[in-house]
Amino acid sequence: MKKSVHFFTVLIVLLIAQETVFAQEDEQIKVEQSAEVFLEEYTDEFQENFFEALKQKGIQNYDRAANLLLKCKQLLTDATAVDHELAKVYLLDKNYPSAQQYAIEALVSEPENYWFLHTLVQVQDGQGSTIEMVKDRFPHENLGLQQNLALIYFRQKRYQDALNVLKAMKKSDFTETLMLKINDSLGSSKTAKAKPKIQEEEVVDDGADSYKQQIKAAIAKEDHKALESLTKEALEAYPLQPYFYYANGLSLNEQGRHDEAVMILGQGLDYLFDDPALRNKIYGELSVAHKALGNNSKANEYLSKIKSGS
Repeated sequence: MKKSVHFFTVLIVLLIAQETVFAQEDEQIKVEQSAEVFLEEYTDEFQENFFEALKQKGIQNYDRAANLLLKCKQLLTDATAVDHELAKVYLLDKNYPSAQQYAIEALVSEPENYWFLHTLVQVQDGQGSTIEMVKDRFPHENLGLQQNLALIYFRQKRYQDALNVLKAMKKSDFTETLMLKINDSLGSSKTAKAKPKIQEEEVVDDGADSYKQQIKAAIAKEDHKALESLTKEALEAYPLQPYFYYANGLSLNEQGRHDEAVMILGQGLDYLFDDPALRNKIYGELSVAHKALGNNSKANEYLSKIKSGS
């Protein structure tokens, strides 16, 4: 029997519309926005298998996670989110052929989805290959996909790859702005004789800063319900911000929803660059969550990763 379900925080990045903004001075460039996916029409069996798969992935039981996701595909063959999760699980397990298969299937379904392309890039990198080797298997000429690819390369500091993508595109505000950012980064690299570190704030606008201030206030008040709602909203608008994942994980831990906290905090680590203090905070919350779940070895592992003086 089918029924409606409440929207789970753990699916913020996986199952809702995602949008990221690239800003320079007063100009903003919309990079990607995927179609919304809801759970109202999913069966109880599908939901149970899907959430259990996420849990198993979070504790690095990749075989079990993959099997559960494959069950989900049998129950709902056209669930793109399942294909993407399978790609990520197989990638973590270094099963690159399977990861590539499902990453491409997801991307074909939603070619303008930033995260689906990001996963495929990771898969290709993991096996020493490139997107060019499989471009005939997905709509590589899609404008949104090309913009996403250029941005992915830029964020990975693969400036020449990003420029190559931009040069093949029609001139636009997006291409000009991103080229300026790349040239600035390359110029700084030559001056400093080392590539500069691209801080997260370079792609953040005032809206994200406003969310951060509100979130810090909610943390100070220990208003965990408000904190969860606020961080959920922030993540919908700024899915590349690791601080929002940390704050959301904190709210979930405080509400005793430790399984969900493990998932969202793990996502935050994926988008964390050079911020030791925030990394320590995420490790601390992961330790709290795993200890509450009875995973003492994992809790101690994360505690040991916390570096003093950060």
